[in-house]
Amino acid sequence: MQKIQQYIKEVIQELKKVTWPTWEELKGSTMVVILFSVIMGCYIAGLDFVFAMLVEKFLGRG
Repeated sequence: MQKIQQYIKEVIQELKKVTWPTWEELKGSTMVVILFSVIMGCYIAGLDFVFAMLVEKFLGRG
């Protein structure tokens, strides 16, 4: 039990040292992640579409 209490105290001490982002930084970072995810999703969907068309053409199903 002593080790658990010591661990929790150390965790709290370390969390006090963390520099948390401001609300504006958090919103900006979130928008970057969402935008990147949408762009990558469209890119992968486009590649999937192109490769599906190529496979259909080469297998004679199209």
